[in-house]
Amino acid sequence: MPQLRIALAQVNPCVGDLTGNATLIVDWSRKAAQAGAHLALFGELVLTGYPVEDLVLRDSFAAASKVELTGLAERLAEAGCGELAVVVGYLEADEVGPRNAVAVLHRGTVAATQFKHHLPNYGVFDERRYFKPGDSLDIIRLHGLEIGMVICEDLWQDGGPVAALGAAGVDLIIAPNASPYERNKDDQRLPLVARRAREANAPLAYTNLYGGQDELVFDGDSLLVGADGELLGRAPQFVEHLLVKDLELPGGAARTEGAVAGFTVHRKVLTDAALPGYEPLADAPIAEPLTDEAEVWGALVTGLRDYAHKNRFRSVSFGFSGGIDSALTAALAVDALGPDAVYGVSMPSTYSSAHSRDDATELAKRLGCHFRVQPIEDMVRVFVDQLELSGLAEENVQARCRGVLLMALSNKDGHLVLAPGNKTELAVGYSTIYGDAVGGFAPIKDVPKTLVWRLARWRNAEAEKRGETPPIPENSINKEPSAELRPDQRDSDSLPSYDVLDEVLDDYVEGNRGYAELLRAGYDHQLVDRVLRLVDNAEYKRRQYPPGTKITFRAFGRDRRLPITSGWREGNG
Repeated sequence: MPQLRIALAQVNPCVGDLTGNATLIVDWSRKAAQAGAHLALFGELVLTGYPVEDLVLRDSFAAASKVELTGLAERLAEAGCGELAVVVGYLEADEVGPRNAVAVLHRGTVAATQFKHHLPNYGVFDERRYFKPGDSLDIIRLHGLEIGMVICEDLWQDGGPVAALGAAGVDLIIAPNASPYERNKDDQRLPLVARRAREANAPLAYTNLYGGQDELVFDGDSLLVGADGELLGRAPQFVEHLLVKDLELPGGAARTEGAVAGFTVHRKVLTDAALPGYEPLADAPIAEPLTDEAEVWGALVTGLRDYAHKNRFRSVSFGFSGGIDSALTAALAVDALGPDAVYGVSMPSTYSSAHSRDDATELAKRLGCHFRVQPIEDMVRVFVDQLELSGLAEENVQARCRGVLLMALSNKDGHLVLAPGNKTELAVGYSTIYGDAVGGFAPIKDVPKTLVWRLARWRNAEAEKRGETPPIPENSINKEPSAELRPDQRDSDSLPSYDVLDEVLDDYVEGNRGYAELLRAGYDHQLVDRVLRLVDNAEYKRRQYPPGTKITFRAFGRDRRLPITSGWREGNG
């Protein structure tokens, strides 16, 4: 049977860095060529980075993408990769508008291209990006083998372009992807890719991007499956990786052209000569999926690290309160950037407990990061006395003095300030604008409070397995949460228990259930009234919160936006 060695290049591009991304492609193509690969498959829009958002509206950017693509083909040939067919996603533009496109670079030229439908400037997923009946599907012939191309969400279409390629006759299907991470999403990928491979009766190679881009994280998890849906290869999550695999393909696929299943099929010959027989490589181990906690941790670390590095921040700073949220954020920051890049600041007020101060100090000691104490009593007193503040106004002044202090240190020392608030607090508005909500990035803004505790315990257990000191003090995990803005304050004074609150929020925010549905699910009507009122009234706060890593299906800001000014309230008809 005809042989083909394929390399799935799972890499980490940066949006807009055309030259840097081209260099990344050359470097990994060289590795593929050195491994003896005949075909290298990169992810969707790897040359431009993904998602490009409003950059698609700039003619100058689309033109630069095309120029860079032509130069990349030449660079690959100069780097000794001319005989390697390199499949690269890029941004095209024509009379229709911006196009999500794939090019095959071979022997110094752009040998073949595949355009998707018009690419508008939305976020990530939209059915308008699907191929439509009547669109053109391209098949390349490489070493006498027929290879069909689809892009990303086209895999979701039953009876769509994958089925059309199968009907047209292909030996292999390649699918460059940019599939952002969400919890448990990897559980859906393999069954989907396997189903499409069986539908086309051809092996299918799926390469995903890796890395953080603003609020999105791409986890890799690239896949190669056989025509029967059997898993042949899987790349690990949250790392750059080159998955190299030898395939034995049947060859002799039917070569139908023209109209097939409503699509127009074109074929492009790269090389017709079959490869001489060669000794296959030993199969690499198939990467095992991560546990839920390890997967979320990998996403959060990747998101924070790439946001800092790609925006040229060398260090981060935020308040070490002694509580669980700041402790988890600190552990994440150290894992992402290293202890020397983390600057913790303890900002005790009159109401800060001794144990919170001690826990903050202990956290910094365990992590080995920078740490300083900056009391805020005097600053608060000036505001309180001059304005005669009390109650909530006094509480918020404490949080805002901390925010001013952190931003001043950021201006002075160049740190990226992190906001350590979690999704539960963000949902119900349990934060102070211009106080604990200040910062340039919010690493755990999409992490519910109950998951914060789970991750803290998991991270400590992982440290113990490796014989290391657990990074998070047990007292920060076990003590009752408190903002410590007044004497003996507890979160439970203002909120339902977090176990119950997170259940309601999961149904309301993630599940998008309405008032009546929540009551039918068995929740107490007073609880539902209270939680929904808190969530709906806090939209204006969420709009002003920093960006942060998305790990759920409906992250605030990116996936879920309600009108700030609205007369609608759930339950009022």
